[in-house]
Amino acid sequence: MTTTARRKLAAPTLAMLPRIADSLSFLYAEAVRIVQDDTGVCAQVESSRGVDRVYIPTAALACVLLGPGTSITQPAMATFARHGTSLVCVGAGGVRSYAGILPASLTTRWLEKQARAWASDETRLQVAIRMYEMRFGTSSAPGGVTLAQLRGLEGQRVKAFYRLLATKYGIKRFKRNYDPDAWDDQDPVNKALSAANACMYGVVHAAVLALGCSPALGFVHSGTQMGFVYDVADLYKARVTIPLAFSLHASTDPEREARRRLREDFRAFKLMPQIITDIQALLDPSDDEDPAADRSPDLVHLWDPQAGPLPAGVNYGFEATSYDATDLVNLE
Repeated sequence: MTTTARRKLAAPTLAMLPRIADSLSFLYAEAVRIVQDDTGVCAQVESSRGVDRVYIPTAALACVLLGPGTSITQPAMATFARHGTSLVCVGAGGVRSYAGILPASLTTRWLEKQARAWASDETRLQVAIRMYEMRFGTSSAPGGVTLAQLRGLEGQRVKAFYRLLATKYGIKRFKRNYDPDAWDDQDPVNKALSAANACMYGVVHAAVLALGCSPALGFVHSGTQMGFVYDVADLYKARVTIPLAFSLHASTDPEREARRRLREDFRAFKLMPQIITDIQALLDPSDDEDPAADRSPDLVHLWDPQAGPLPAGVNYGFEATSYDATDLVNLE
């Protein structure tokens, strides 16, 4: 393969990139070195037999979870960035820190919708109510409900769901607990739930970034750069991660089993396209524009409160007719 051909393969065009809704969910890597070679990005491990390599489908992944013992080179990170794949660093014991890569080809259409809905207390509450109804049914939120009442209703429903699953699996007593400092002392259900939720947050974070939204502008959660990620992830916990964790109550390795089973559930439930659809419905239920427009490279424009969006890359000097020569000098 020539150098020119390799360079073209490493620099994908917009037409080559799959939509986030078509992506695989996530890939978890632990104790490997991720590098870029002549043909792509691979994870390699040194053993007595030499160096074993597994190539990673960068363009088809929503995010890569970098577990303990994992290192990655700058060229490999650049390739992930070009393909719009998020990198999520996952620490030992469930302690997490996030590193998101935002595809440069996205417009700000959904970010602007999110910011407008978040900036008003009235519309922010409306989005929170839609989130609650997505979880518990369209008629589950009483008319005129406040956010404090929603929190109370949610807490009651989640506790009841825990009791139901504990009875189903013969668990005498269960209490949700997440303590990174005493990770090894926790029961298998809590370990599995924390591990599954960490993966869920990573995938939702990748979806949020792929739409161009801000992970920080949460409608229920606030005070963290991941507020909106936690909001959206809560939509699926009762459907996916909580039942999965309780089913692993007798597992000897609940964290690893939770990650493996969660990948299968993402594929079975077709959760990635559902996340994208749900975020769009939360922010603007009336929006019916073509999602393909979000990856157009020609949507950069100038903002004008009266004229609306104006083309960028145009010299608007002719519009300065209301200034005299002295004004223009002063502007400089």
